[in-house]
Amino acid sequence: MAVVVPFESPHPASIERLTRLVAPDMERVNNTILARTGSDVTMIPEVANHLISSGGKRLRPMLTLAMARLSGYSGDGHIKLSAAVEFMHTATLLHDDVVDQSDMRRGKQAARMLWGNEASVLVGDFLLGQAFKMMVEVGSLQALDILSSAAAVIAEGEVMQLGAAKNTATNEDEYLSVIRAKTAELFAAACEVGPVLAGKNKSEIAACRSFGMNLGIAFQLIDDALDYGGKSVKLGKNVGDDFREGKITLPVVLSFRRGSDQEREFWNRTLGKGEVHDGDLDTALGLMTKHHAIEDTVGRARHYGSIATDALALVPASEIKTALEETVAFCIARAH
Repeated sequence: MAVVVPFESPHPASIERLTRLVAPDMERVNNTILARTGSDVTMIPEVANHLISSGGKRLRPMLTLAMARLSGYSGDGHIKLSAAVEFMHTATLLHDDVVDQSDMRRGKQAARMLWGNEASVLVGDFLLGQAFKMMVEVGSLQALDILSSAAAVIAEGEVMQLGAAKNTATNEDEYLSVIRAKTAELFAAACEVGPVLAGKNKSEIAACRSFGMNLGIAFQLIDDALDYGGKSVKLGKNVGDDFREGKITLPVVLSFRRGSDQEREFWNRTLGKGEVHDGDLDTALGLMTKHHAIEDTVGRARHYGSIATDALALVPASEIKTALEETVAFCIARAH
């Protein structure tokens, strides 16, 4: 088992500095997003804007802008690539909600509840198409390669998760493979394309990618912890949705591994067979508390947060670097 290093950031846990520094570019990204969701097919902008305008932090496109700035990039390509990253993310959310049969997304009804599963999938496909058009327009074959490869890896992660669904025998390494592909790959690609546009060397590009990958893993692990230890208002979904949907996440993996035969039978009944009774969520929370599963999941997230921060250690000090370090602290601190 890996040694988990506690994450102690000297920086405030905030994305305010990052938001302020990329605000002018982010306005251009938002205008691009609005322009590219336009279609003569009325349902397309309706469905797309329902999710795009629903109050997400736009963290991934902000990271693309920040890394381009950190790398000294002075062109315009990062604007379209940031919009492409957000479209890829939005498309995966639309598809995810159909696969997971989710009712809520960011505190609102999921698009599939309003327009149906078919429309959600097809509008997601439209957004992916628009994302690839923007990548081509930027004219960087390497950036296109990074983001198109990410799209394939994300789809693989979705299928891996489908295979792991209801499988209580999933181990920690297998679960981390799923979230690397499903969540962290887009963070990594978002952070990689800026230095590529700026013509940075391989080691600098790799450092930015490592930052994104490890931040993405930390981000997802905190989401996993929050599903059992958070508040609905903060989550934008109901506490325990992962449990009700039969998802095997790290708190479950740890609780199952550390539990007695009787406790493992509980997990097999509720998540393996989908036989959930009144009070089962409380039982699940009790077992997670008993086996320190939620706090250890947060501990794992801190570990990956430390790796993300260390990835930028050789980058000269600057306000944008500080903003990125504060963003890592922010993503971890959501668990409190």
